[in-house]
Amino acid sequence: QVQLVESGGGLVQAGGSLRLSCAASGSIFGISAMGWYRQPPGKQRELVARITSGGRTNYADSVKGRFTISRDNAKNTVYLQMNSLKLEDTVVYSCNALLAVQNYWGQGTQVTVSS
Repeated sequence: QVQLVESGGGLVQAGGSLRLSCAASGSIFGISAMGWYRQPPGKQRELVARITSGGRTNYADSVKGRFTISRDNAKNTVYLQMNSLKLEDTVVYSCNALLAVQNYWGQGTQVTVSS
C-alpha cells in the first residue's frame, strides 16, 4: 500500500502562485511515476503534470509554462509549483502514484483562485 498526503492548497488571487506538495509513504519502492490530476466540474479528470522515476515530465497544454512538477527523492515528495494562476485553475488537485499497474490517490487539496 502507498499512502499519499497532499498539502499546500488554498486561496490565491489571479496571477499569484501556490506550491502543492505530495508526500508518499508505505510501500513506495517501485513507484514508476507520480503526478497531479484535477477534475473541473462537469468534466473528466485530467492530468495536470506527471514525473516519472527517470525524471521525465509531461504537462497539460493548459498549464505549460505556468506549472512545474519536481520531486525530492530523499523526502519521497513531489511538488507542483503553480505560477500565474487563473480563475479556471480553481478545483481540487489530487496526487497520484503508479506502482506496477496500481494507481494510488491522495485525498485532494483545494485550490481557489479569486479575481
